[in-house]
Amino acid sequence: MLLRWMFSAMVLAVLLVPVPAEAREPLVSLTPPSVSGDPVYGEAVQVDPGTWSAEPVGYTYQWLRAGVAIDGATSQSYVPTLADIDHPLSVQVTATDAASDTGTATTAETAPTRRAELRLLHGVRISGVLRWGHTLKVSRGTWNEEPTRYRYQWYRGQVAIPGATSQTYRTAVADVGRRLKARVYVKKRGYELAWATDVADHRIGYRVPVRRTVTYRIETRGHITASVATFARLAAQTYADPRGWRNAGVAFKRVKGPSDFSLVLAEASTLPGFSSVCSVEWSCRAGRYVVINQTRWLHASTSWNAASKSLRDYRNMVVNHETGHWLGHGHLGCPGPGKLAPVMMQQSKGLDGCRHNPWPLGSELWFR
Repeated sequence: MLLRWMFSAMVLAVLLVPVPAEAREPLVSLTPPSVSGDPVYGEAVQVDPGTWSAEPVGYTYQWLRAGVAIDGATSQSYVPTLADIDHPLSVQVTATDAASDTGTATTAETAPTRRAELRLLHGVRISGVLRWGHTLKVSRGTWNEEPTRYRYQWYRGQVAIPGATSQTYRTAVADVGRRLKARVYVKKRGYELAWATDVADHRIGYRVPVRRTVTYRIETRGHITASVATFARLAAQTYADPRGWRNAGVAFKRVKGPSDFSLVLAEASTLPGFSSVCSVEWSCRAGRYVVINQTRWLHASTSWNAASKSLRDYRNMVVNHETGHWLGHGHLGCPGPGKLAPVMMQQSKGLDGCRHNPWPLGSELWFR
């Protein structure tokens, strides 16, 4: 009996020894989580939680900026803010399985967050009359986001015009015959600087269209030491300059044959041979001849030089003055002390308080 009891007790004791529970493996990330794409200000990015050693029943997320938790950024997607620009993002993903076990993994850092792009939707355009003396305006264009700042730059050809940084631009003498364009720069917080240019052929014309075309030919008299080619070239520039008689609508065309008048470069001693009103001292106009005294052409005049004016402007003045006589203009006086002299004033002889001026005044811009 005792043996039987002892055996039964031993069996019972064995049966009552607790059996250890089967150990569970921890929840481990098998495929690391990842952020799709490079982050851009204002554009949502999303995290893929990856795969895990057991099927998770849920995830939690924490977005990080340069490794530091971003307050409130606990969703699977995230829209980068201004604070994120130039900083990388990453996400800490925590997975939970059915047994309430958890595992954590963190994505690799993204590239630094970029500013967004301002994109032009409808073009920048220049409007206005394409003639010297008129004001042009460039539109701002329409963008995918409304810019908060605008800046402007006008160009003559490919060269920026100094000081032309307003939305409007008043055309200048230097613009005549040249192509203008305007560029609009736009800025908005969180966006890259952007710009757009109106590149249409906005070529600037003279103040007035051609109303009369006259022909001229180049002649010489006497012993000429000056370059006739230079004389012809500079005279043509004077005639084409929008500040000259072209500003009255007169176009000048050089020809080799019969012409409306002759532009003559003459040795000083030959001047009296054109007319009794011509002298060896000055230039003159006689009938169909517009005569430029070679001495004046080469050296200007005493008063002009005393005022430190350029020889080029004297040449503009003398060609304009004598050609103005051929166009029907007589001599004029000084309109008032300190004012510009009319081009038809005899500026080489005296100014009466006026200032030297090589171009016709607005009041002189008429022709017969």
